[in-house]
Amino acid sequence: MRDRAISGSAYLLGTLATAVATALAFPVLLAPPAARGWAAWHRRRAGGLLGVPADGRPSTRRRLAWAVAHVAVGFPLGLAALICLGNILVALVALPLWWAFPADERPTLVSFFDVPVGDWTTALVGGSVQIAVLGAAAWWVLPALARLHARLCLAMLAQSDRERLTERVDVLTRSRVGVVDAHGAELQRIERDLHDGTQARLVAIAMQLGIAREALTDDPDTVATLIRQAHETAEEAMVELRTVLQTIYPPILADRGLDGALTALAARSSVPVRIELAGLGALPATVEAVAYYVIAEALTNVTKHAAATRAALRVERAGDVLSIEVTDDGRGGADGARGTGITGMRRRVAALDGAVRLDSPPGGPTTLAVQVPCPR
Repeated sequence: MRDRAISGSAYLLGTLATAVATALAFPVLLAPPAARGWAAWHRRRAGGLLGVPADGRPSTRRRLAWAVAHVAVGFPLGLAALICLGNILVALVALPLWWAFPADERPTLVSFFDVPVGDWTTALVGGSVQIAVLGAAAWWVLPALARLHARLCLAMLAQSDRERLTERVDVLTRSRVGVVDAHGAELQRIERDLHDGTQARLVAIAMQLGIAREALTDDPDTVATLIRQAHETAEEAMVELRTVLQTIYPPILADRGLDGALTALAARSSVPVRIELAGLGALPATVEAVAYYVIAEALTNVTKHAAATRAALRVERAGDVLSIEVTDDGRGGADGARGTGITGMRRRVAALDGAVRLDSPPGGPTTLAVQVPCPR
């Protein structure tokens, strides 16, 4: 309760200052960048007081309407907090100083309740009553006023249904473009792998078998050598083809499920991985494939770039969301903008309307958090 009273009083005093600043700088707030930043800061401030998220970008019209309401409502509420706290300060400091003056030079002070202070009894009783009444107001009333203003702020700066729908369409459009680009890049990679690897080896097999057929009666030793080479090349082609197929949908997922596939990934990692799986159950194939790809890429990055001595993997299904968290104790400094691996993760996750968050300060630790919708 004490923290609530302090935070509410501080919020209202800050509201008074920002209301004055909004009134003085209103022409500046007509510029969209300034209006967006100012409104976003107040939205976060109100959300922090209420303990609720404050996301979204309201329209310019709503931001300007909020600025007017902020001045009209925030100024009197903040002024009330200033008067309340100021008179408590007067009672605590100024009234006791009345005793310090000589008896014939003591000023006739007037308390918050408009009662003249002309003697010791009035000063003592009046000061105590003033502190008690205004302290109670600061304890109970000011926090309520602060929360009222914060709710008003969030309500006016919230997106309308139409704005939320528009933003949602924009997000889906961007994710669709990313998915199409990723799909095209994936097809090009598969075609390149098949053309440069598997197809080249199959061509070599055909040539070797053709030469062997022509030399079948004239040079049996050459035929034996060519058949052996063709057999080895066929095996290599099969390995390469299996590798390409694994990048499309890892067979281990079909054989062992996501639990077993992740356990195998952790076991193959050169960095020790502590793995924790919670309540996965049966998952859609698309979600399993994305989760497997993201975790495989993350553990590969830990091995190649993090210089880590240990890592941890936690995968949990809570409701309709699959949460993935990969952490390591490496050197940190990972930047998703500089690596194609993180970009590929974001595209795959965005295709399922998920989210990726990378936290990697210099010196570590690095945390990769992924959330993917996973309806039951």
